[in-house]
Amino acid sequence: MNILITGAFGFVGTNLSKALKAAFECQLIAIDIQNSKNHFFDVYFSWNELDKVDWSKIDVVIHLAGKAHDTKNTTEENTYFDINVGLTQQIFEYFLQSNASKFIFFSSVKAVADKVTGEYLTEDAIPDPKTAYGKSKLEAEKYILNQNLPEGKQIYILRPSMIHGPGNKGNLNLLYKLVQKGIPWPLGGFENKRSFTSIDNLAFVIQEIIEKDIEPGTYQIADDEPLSTNRLIELISESKNRKARIWNINKKLISNIAKLGDLLHLPLNSERLKKLTESYVVSNKKLKTALGIKKMPVTAEGGMKKTLSSF
Repeated sequence: MNILITGAFGFVGTNLSKALKAAFECQLIAIDIQNSKNHFFDVYFSWNELDKVDWSKIDVVIHLAGKAHDTKNTTEENTYFDINVGLTQQIFEYFLQSNASKFIFFSSVKAVADKVTGEYLTEDAIPDPKTAYGKSKLEAEKYILNQNLPEGKQIYILRPSMIHGPGNKGNLNLLYKLVQKGIPWPLGGFENKRSFTSIDNLAFVIQEIIEKDIEPGTYQIADDEPLSTNRLIELISESKNRKARIWNINKKLISNIAKLGDLLHLPLNSERLKKLTESYVVSNKKLKTALGIKKMPVTAEGGMKKTLSSF
């Protein structure tokens, strides 16, 4: 089996390639901006070398490459569309002409909603993204779905909640460093629930899609149980063998500090405060039904503990 992965040397691609090598007898073909010294891929091509790939021998295309959401809001809006839509169009054209049977596109739950109304987000929700990142991901989804597929080709659009695992970057690392330095968590007054996706559960889903005859379509990916940020602080503290230090400071005061952070470019700004304290629960029911399982293989806390142990 020949599996081509774009954005191959990023956090997800690195972990996914390791899992695929362990699960299958396969050749992994990497597409990325530049080569990496440490990886599990057999062949590497840059984006301007797509015509050098032997597309007649590719079985599966996994499109990970994209521009992630910039919490500092310093990225121009057109940059998201140039990358998230432009690269998708480019790689999908090659897929249509190839012998590959499956195209797996990594979108995001943020292509649907920046804020969840109701108990949880489902695939039935009408997409209404507010950020350039979410809009560009949705635009890429629409492009894929509007193409005429040759017979024998299947499309899977995956919308994961926040993915974590070894090599993880972002807000999880920020929380870890905060606890590591012994700084109290000042947002204990905010009660929330958030869905996460462990890299092990993500790899399991990809393996199932590759190996089995799963119904093509759009699926959300998330661990079964949501976690509160306060519980996350407790898990981080446990991983450091420390007692969690959580302060319940007035919410309005914290919000004003975040607004000041917007102006002074401080670590805590309005966007980051929103990510750390809002509830965002994602349903994975449709995915589990398609896979024929009742539970994801890794629990939310089990996956999070594994990630934290790798830091």
